[in-house]
Amino acid sequence: MTEQITAGQFHAADDVEDWRSLYHVASGHFRTGSLAKGIAFVDEIGRLAGGAEQEYLSVDLRSAGVTVSLGRRDIALARRISAAAKELDIPADPTAVQLVNVTLDALVGADVLPFWRALLGYRQIGDDYLFDPLRRGPGFGLQQMNAARPQRNRMHLDVAVPHDQAEARISAALAAGGHLVSDAHAPMWWVLADAEGNEACVATWVGRE
Repeated sequence: MTEQITAGQFHAADDVEDWRSLYHVASGHFRTGSLAKGIAFVDEIGRLAGGAEQEYLSVDLRSAGVTVSLGRRDIALARRISAAAKELDIPADPTAVQLVNVTLDALVGADVLPFWRALLGYRQIGDDYLFDPLRRGPGFGLQQMNAARPQRNRMHLDVAVPHDQAEARISAALAAGGHLVSDAHAPMWWVLADAEGNEACVATWVGRE
């Protein structure tokens, strides 16, 4: 299997405008409008993807649309799936994709990650990240905390959105009563909080390479 290309390399390619990079995956959402049309589209994806490609391909079928995620930024497969959607007259909607992670601030990650891995029934990537092997739940990550902060929430959501949708998502959250905590790391991520100080990060792939 070839080495994973960067998000920048993926987006620089032709004919991948239906897709957006979210952390380690590339996702596309296709508005089928009916379960029957979605099933036909998924059936076609099954014919298009080879055995090795199916190892990193996941499909979420709903009555309104199909979300396809590639665990490897596979330009050729993304192009074939987009071509199949066009052939079936199924429009893509890149604004509809996102990836949600739950993030816990921890002093000693090695002491707490095994607990969460066992509790959630997840599998581990590296030293600080867990994922649902059945692709049903959000990712679960650890963030290094340098000192205990008993008066501050230690768990927050990380919401990865398409890089061209981040500003709109942030504006909507601010208009809904939130406030900006920090944009020091933008455009990789912005830290927002609700009216009571509970934090969430809006993240993109930009600046991570």
